[in-house]
Amino acid sequence: MSTVKYDAKQSASGKNPAFQIRISPELKAQFEVAAKEAGMSLGNWLKTLGRKELERLKGNN
Repeated sequence: MSTVKYDAKQSASGKNPAFQIRISPELKAQFEVAAKEAGMSLGNWLKTLGRKELERLKGNN
């Protein structure tokens, strides 16, 4: 069994604000599979994906 990676970048208070979105159960299940394959929690996987996209967009400017 692999260890799930969680985001080490916490705010100074120890808690970051929650972010809620609505997605279909099918899409969430696909995200969960991808996160598990990457050895990450779903939240960390989404943050990693977002950071990579921001870097990609930054490089296109």
